[in-house]
Amino acid sequence: MNRSVRGDVVLLNDGKAALPGRISKAPENFLHPDQIAQVSTSRRGFLHSALTLAAGGAAASASASARAEFLGDPNILELPQHTKGLGRPVAETGYGQPSQFERNLQRRESPGLTRVAAASVSFAPLQGMFGIITPNGLHFERHHQGWWDIDPSKHRLMINGLVKNPLVFNMDDLMRLPAVSRLHFIECGANTGMEWGNVAVPTVQYTHGMLSCCEFTGVLLSTLLDMAGFDKKSSKYILAEGADGSSLTRTIAMDRALDDCMVAYAMNGEMLRPENGYPLRMVAPGIQGVSWVKWLRRIEVGDQPYGTKDEVIHYIDLMPDGRHRQYTSIQECKSVITSPSGGQTLLDKGFYNVTGLAWSGRGKVKRVDVSFDGGRNWETARLESPIQSKSLTRFNIGWVWNGGPAILQSRAIDETGYVQPKINQLRAVRGSRSIYHNNAIQSWKVAASGEVSNVQVY
Repeated sequence: MNRSVRGDVVLLNDGKAALPGRISKAPENFLHPDQIAQVSTSRRGFLHSALTLAAGGAAASASASARAEFLGDPNILELPQHTKGLGRPVAETGYGQPSQFERNLQRRESPGLTRVAAASVSFAPLQGMFGIITPNGLHFERHHQGWWDIDPSKHRLMINGLVKNPLVFNMDDLMRLPAVSRLHFIECGANTGMEWGNVAVPTVQYTHGMLSCCEFTGVLLSTLLDMAGFDKKSSKYILAEGADGSSLTRTIAMDRALDDCMVAYAMNGEMLRPENGYPLRMVAPGIQGVSWVKWLRRIEVGDQPYGTKDEVIHYIDLMPDGRHRQYTSIQECKSVITSPSGGQTLLDKGFYNVTGLAWSGRGKVKRVDVSFDGGRNWETARLESPIQSKSLTRFNIGWVWNGGPAILQSRAIDETGYVQPKINQLRAVRGSRSIYHNNAIQSWKVAASGEVSNVQVY
C-alpha cells in the first residue's frame, strides 16, 4: 500500500487519512490491577495466564470501542469520581511509586534460564518503555554471586600496580573530586544469546532485555590514574575488581580506560541501587556489561592482559574451528524494534508508529532502516534526539498495516560505517556455537490475525 506522511497525518494512495490502529500489549505488561492477582506465579503458568488475559483484554477493548461509537462513551458522558472529590495528599511513602495500573511493568527472570545459587539475571521490559532512559527500578540485573547492600562508610577503592603513588579512597574522598555526568548504554555480552541456538523466546524483554541506558555520575578513571601517577610507558591495561562473593575481575585496555571510563556512584540523579553496584561501580562505555564491575574495590595497572577466570573461561566466543575468541569486549552496532514486537497483537488495520532502539559501542548511531517485508525493501526511520556516543538512540517510523502478513526488521548503521548484519551473515563468520555478542537483525512476524511473534529470517 502506497502512503505518504504530511506532518503527523498518514495519507493513503487514495488521499484518505489512515486511522490509528490499536495494539494489545505484550504478556506480563499493562494488566489491570484486578488481573494481576490472577496471574500464576510459576514461570510457565505466568506466560500462559498472561496471554489469556491479554486476549480477553483485547476483546473487551474492542467491545468497549463499539459501545462508545454507537451508544456514547460513559467515560465522556458521566462525570468520573476523581473530578468530584478530593485527591490524596502527598504520597505516604518518601520514595515515589508508579501507578497501580503500571506496576506490572517489571524486570523479570527468563522462564528458560536456571538460577544457579545467587547467580541470576533479570531482563528490562523494553516493550513498555519510552525514550532512551531506563528507570532505576527497571534496569536489568546480572549477578555472578548475588548482590549486597554495602555500607558506604566502610567501602574503599584501592589503586595499585604500575603506579608511583598507590592510593586508597573512601567514598567521601571520591565525591569531593571533580565529577562528570554521562549518558551511556550498558549491554550484557550475552544479550540476545538464546537466538544463537534458534531459541525463539517470546518477547523483546527476553530477546534484548539485558540492555539499559542511564545517566551516570562519578569521577573519570583518568583523573584517578593521574593522581596515582601511572607509568605512561609500560601501562597497557587495568584490572577492575569487585567486592562481591565472586570477586569479579576484568581487564580493560588502557586506551579505553583513559578515554571515557569512569568510577560512578550515581545513576539517573540518585545514588546507585544496591543491585547495580552501590556504592561504586565501573562505567566502561561501549564495552560489554561484565566489564562494568560492580561494588568496585580495586583497580590495578599492568602491562599485559590479566587472564582471570572471568575472561578465559567465561565471556569468550567459541569459533567454528574450535578456537576461543577472547577479550571481544566491544558491543557492536545493534538495533531492535520494541513495538510492535513479540507477544503483542495488532487489533485493527491502519496506522502504527513503529518504534525501537539502536546503539553502538563504537560511537554514535548514524542511521536506522526499517523493513516491513523481511528485508526485501527498506525505509529510513527518524532518529530522535539526543543522539550521543555509546548511548541508546530512539527511532520511529510510520507504518500502515493492511491486515496481511508482514515481517518487521530494523538495521542500524553507526558513524564508523558498520552495518548491523543478518543472522546468516554473522553465523558465516562466527558459527552457531557461540553465546555472546549476537548483534544480528531481529525479525518480528505479524500474522494476518495481528499476532506478533519471534522468527529468524536468513
